Amino acid sequence: MRDNPKNKTCYESERHYENGLCHGAAAVVLAAGAGKRFLGGSHKLLAELDGVPLVRRAVDSARSAGCKETIVVMGAVDILSVLPDDVTVLQNEDWKQGQATSLVAAVNYAGSRGYRAVVCGLGDQPGIPSSTWAAICQCDHDLVVAEYQGVRCPPVRIGAPLWSYLQLTGDFGARVLMRRWPDLVKSVSCEGDPRDIDTLQDLMEWTNMKNINKWA
Repeated sequence: MRDNPKNKTCYESERHYENGLCHGAAAVVLAAGAGKRFLGGSHKLLAELDGVPLVRRAVDSARSAGCKETIVVMGAVDILSVLPDDVTVLQNEDWKQGQATSLVAAVNYAGSRGYRAVVCGLGDQPGIPSSTWAAICQCDHDLVVAEYQGVRCPPVRIGAPLWSYLQLTGDFGARVLMRRWPDLVKSVSCEGDPRDIDTLQDLMEWTNMKNINKWA
């Protein structure tokens, strides 16, 4: 029989469901990777776009979306100095084992806080406005993804009943869930530019964009 995630809770969130304590959604910015393809003078997350570090742009958009709490998962590089004081920072010591470890760290923390969903985005996506984070956060559905002119990209809302189906290691995130249960996926048309910055060339292209201030 095929498992039914709609009927399952997981991780630390189980006791909160039982006690009726689950509430709202937390925003999660994944920022733990090594960024090896970026050959600039710093880690890509600390590289500046129009004077602001990339990760700070992503975090500011997330924290302005109206979620209950903003969680930042860091790993390969210390980004504390560029983060605002009102976010929760988790150190992922297992970051070398892939993005999945950061997502698991985030949902474990979210479960301990009683949240019923997380809204996950990436620290290297400077073109996602707070309105997009808000649209995904406010959609009361277990599997929600932003769609930009037909292209699905983060942020993604993942409800607590799905958390135990996430991969524990590897570079896998919500796509595993979307492939497994395509009928559960709700796409929301959003504004913004979902391209991430992996290389110095990517950063240069963003810098040269005429509409940089529209989304960044």
